[in-house]
Amino acid sequence: MNGVHDMGGLQCFGPVRPEPDEPLFHAPWESRALAVTLAMGAGGRWNIDLSRAARESLPPATYLASSYYEIWIRALEQLMLERGLVSAAELAGDATPAPAPADWRPLAAERVDAALAAGSPTERPAAQPARFTVGDRVRAAQRNPAGHTRLPRYVRGQVGTVAHVHGAHIFPDRHVSRPLPPYDDAPEWLYTVVFDGRTLWGAQADPTLEVSVDAWEPYLEPA
Repeated sequence: MNGVHDMGGLQCFGPVRPEPDEPLFHAPWESRALAVTLAMGAGGRWNIDLSRAARESLPPATYLASSYYEIWIRALEQLMLERGLVSAAELAGDATPAPAPADWRPLAAERVDAALAAGSPTERPAAQPARFTVGDRVRAAQRNPAGHTRLPRYVRGQVGTVAHVHGAHIFPDRHVSRPLPPYDDAPEWLYTVVFDGRTLWGAQADPTLEVSVDAWEPYLEPA
């Protein structure tokens, strides 16, 4: 989707200014927001790509006015509302929280470290050989999808070079096609493609700038 979240290379938003020695959390509530998001995700009612799509689908004014973890919480509220895990009255504090569904999978405290260490691996056996190899020149597809995608707008239609082949991984665009399990986790080959900065932003760009993008095979075509 062409959402306000995809602002790489856009003008008028000012430079990115990294915060020196930035803390993990800027306020105590942020660590709680992370914990609640992870605990709810462990319930199996959505996958990581659905959670990303929920964040990126927030209204533009809401997204731009929200901090990082505010975006997480607002998206979590939407995911829970859509699946009947919370009501609007509960979110507003006007109703007693309902009990968890009978089949809910709680994330117990003693399981947190192991769950975080295990992560959610996305690599799967490939159904066919890779179409591209390291050194191939490829063009990112020029498309404006209505649904979720991980292909940044600023590389669409541009030519780059394959620098790495990562194997076959779950394709996010399909992974969000079903709101509830079983999800479509059919994989596609995943590549790192390097673009010259001047290709993306013109001759005035820093001549030493290169941008690396991880792109699934359906995003690419031979240049």
